[in-house]
Amino acid sequence: MPTPRRRRSVLPLTLSATALLVPLATACSGGASDDAADGGQRLRVVMAFPPAQAMSPYGDDAVTLSRLAVIEGLTTLDRDGAAKPALAASWKRDSAKEWTFTLRKATFQDGAKVDAAAVVRSLNAAEKASPKPRVLSDTGLTASAPGAGTVRIVTDEADPLLPQRLANPSLTILSAAAYADGKVNPAGHATGPFTLAAVKGAVSATLERNDAYWGGKAKAPGVDVTFVADGTARANALRTEAVDVAEYVPISQASLLGDGLVHEFPSARTNGLSLNTEHGVFADPAMRAAAREAIDSKALVKAVYEGRADTAQGLLGPGIPWAADARTAPVDRAKAADEAQVAKTKEIVLATYTNRPELPEVATVVQQQLSKRGFTVKQVVRDYAQLEADALAGKYDAFIQARNTLLDTADPVSYLASDFTCDGSFNISQLCDKRVDTDVNKAAGTAGTDARHTAAAAAEADVLGTDALVPLLHERFVQGYDDSRVRGVSLDPMERTLITADTHVG
Repeated sequence: MPTPRRRRSVLPLTLSATALLVPLATACSGGASDDAADGGQRLRVVMAFPPAQAMSPYGDDAVTLSRLAVIEGLTTLDRDGAAKPALAASWKRDSAKEWTFTLRKATFQDGAKVDAAAVVRSLNAAEKASPKPRVLSDTGLTASAPGAGTVRIVTDEADPLLPQRLANPSLTILSAAAYADGKVNPAGHATGPFTLAAVKGAVSATLERNDAYWGGKAKAPGVDVTFVADGTARANALRTEAVDVAEYVPISQASLLGDGLVHEFPSARTNGLSLNTEHGVFADPAMRAAAREAIDSKALVKAVYEGRADTAQGLLGPGIPWAADARTAPVDRAKAADEAQVAKTKEIVLATYTNRPELPEVATVVQQQLSKRGFTVKQVVRDYAQLEADALAGKYDAFIQARNTLLDTADPVSYLASDFTCDGSFNISQLCDKRVDTDVNKAAGTAGTDARHTAAAAAEADVLGTDALVPLLHERFVQGYDDSRVRGVSLDPMERTLITADTHVG
């Protein structure tokens, strides 16, 4: 059983954090004279996840490039997850599978023009990439250029979410030079307000301002980035002013830093208790209902997250602004088994992973809450890579996970389909329910923002009615910066933006 996390004194780590970061910042940054000449101060940013694929746009590194304002796609997303113009000024749907996008006037960081040929090259290269970007795993597309300023995109199946899909960082638009040597190199060949100038492996990166950016020059002359996996070290670097922005401050450090340095906001992540609906104790709906009734979300938020999370509201939390208004109550829920019935069941296995530091503590509190209801609970806590295959195969009775409910298209229907339908690719609860499948499929085919939200909410209610997943809480993200001197940091529930053209010190 994992022991609860204990706060450590921050003083012993302050020197190590500073020692780790300062040499890197010195190596990356221009001097004070450079800052003055450029009319501003360079930003110093520490990020949690180092590059894993040499800054390839087809994996998770694309999100890093997006969060650093290096790359852009045809579209971007607003707070509600709706598509809005980026490199495409406008678009129209010509038929169920055909779309036309009209490009804005823009140039790449290497001086080449953003034209239809460049867009077609980038999108078709992503479609042919191996492995294919995750955002294209459930669809296919073909791009062509009917004119210099227009792009025609044809999808394999009807896809009302194509404009949102094109906002995914893996579908970034790059110049021809990015593909020159058989690999995809975004450095100097993207369109964002900052140019990726240098990368030192998994240690650091240097960005310079793109003075030709179509949206106007960035306020900072450049960004010096270091990658530090240790959350305490990131927090201490912020505290000692070794950096201006610290990504993902751990909950354990947030209260120590204080409100002037930490900025929390709702995320699209829901921590949930997946119950095995196919085998074992929780194949009985009455036992799943008993587990649901045993969970005290407020106690979890207080005990583990120190109040820096939101109590469970459903599958979709406050990081999705429209969810609360669209939500409908579950119907036809089973009556919960009483404590005497629960006590007669065999031991259940509750699993979670160590990669997210709060989850083992969550598992301990959930174990206590289930035990109070009469369940006998055994914990399994390991690295996620050691658990995933068994979890997907249904080898655990219960599984605690933190899940991004917006996934790759910034739309919850993809999450509902992958996690709760009979053919879902990430169906840890092993749920196969006709009503759920019908309503998820209906939502997937629904066009129009409001109608799609209503359909997604109906499918959410279906899932909650089965008790296949008991929502535990909704995470908040905590980003670190001194709000008395740092401006324009993006607090994005979808995790796609952090540094923008407006981010600056002063």
